[in-house]
Amino acid sequence: MSRTQKTESGFVDLFRAEYAAVLRTVFFIVDNRPRSEDITQDAFVQLLTHWRSVARYDRPGAWVRRVAIRLAVRERTRDRRRGELEEVQVDQTHDELPDVDLQLALRSLSRMQRAVTVLYYLEQRPIAEIVDLLGISDGSVKVHLHRARQRLAEQLREKVNEDAS
Repeated sequence: MSRTQKTESGFVDLFRAEYAAVLRTVFFIVDNRPRSEDITQDAFVQLLTHWRSVARYDRPGAWVRRVAIRLAVRERTRDRRRGELEEVQVDQTHDELPDVDLQLALRSLSRMQRAVTVLYYLEQRPIAEIVDLLGISDGSVKVHLHRARQRLAEQLREKVNEDAS
């Protein structure tokens, strides 16, 4: 097997192993399936571009996940600035959602709270890995988790009070 074939094989193996999990994480951050697929594909294109050096890392999957999360957070920031489209989408789908909808609850969080919450609770990543993936301190991860839990608790209480009325 040639060196090029080994390189391609390693990338393909990593792609198969990580694509679905990275896509799921990105989806929970940007809340849009087509854009999630685009962002995930962009992250893997960057991985392929840098594959020669990244392949030597202990955890190349963490590298592509970090790139995807950063792209997703950037996309989410742009969405917040646009604002109008997301609010219209929430208003249109609100009646169809169950009482406690994960996506609706996650929409209320800041971009970093959302990313940390998705990684910690949905991806079940340890704090040390979240620190590594997002490039923020251990304390920042804990603060974002704490604030996200507070915000989600407030929302759930509001929802329960609305349903009781």
